[in-house]
Amino acid sequence: MVARAAREIEPGMVVNLGIGLPTQVVDHLPGDFPVCLHTENGLTGIGPTLPPEAADRNLIDAGGAYVSTIPGSAFFDSAVSFALVRSGRLDLTMLGAFEVAQTGDLANWKIPGRFSPGAGGGIELAQKARRIVVLTSHTDRAGNPKLKAACSLPVTARGCVARVFTDMAVIDLGPGGFALRELAEGVGLAEVTQATGAPLACPEGEIPRF
Repeated sequence: MVARAAREIEPGMVVNLGIGLPTQVVDHLPGDFPVCLHTENGLTGIGPTLPPEAADRNLIDAGGAYVSTIPGSAFFDSAVSFALVRSGRLDLTMLGAFEVAQTGDLANWKIPGRFSPGAGGGIELAQKARRIVVLTSHTDRAGNPKLKAACSLPVTARGCVARVFTDMAVIDLGPGGFALRELAEGVGLAEVTQATGAPLACPEGEIPRF
């Protein structure tokens, strides 16, 4: 799933990698790939994540993972970082999710009854980036669909999600709701349809695999 999502990034893009699964995307990009990765805690130009024994303990991404720099990396404060977000300079944001609705609504910051440090930069990232894609498991730990007719959890932003990458499929969102684009190897069409909590439009003919 993460490797497939990494192929969504095109040369020359400015890309924010959100907390959770998206932070792993950097490790699936070629070392010389021409992309500017952004983290809202104040860094552009992110290199591969590093183990603690090899890391500079001062360099972390928004999720707390140790990251490295590359030639051209830049450091700045939160005001500059969020000015980049708010001014629409992000070509793509990759976010995690608790739920995604068929209308493109995103819930990814709060499960009532559980501790949450707050929405953080997720609300502005979901509203301001030119394209928002989500990386998430297709179901939760109890087997309940995360792709639903409507979000039951507090919504981060409405109508923002363009594509979802899960461990089962690649699914686009449009006026008609969820539309299947690709299936993971070993996953059947009936299996992914049953695991989706809203109608899933399926293409005719053979479905590509990833």
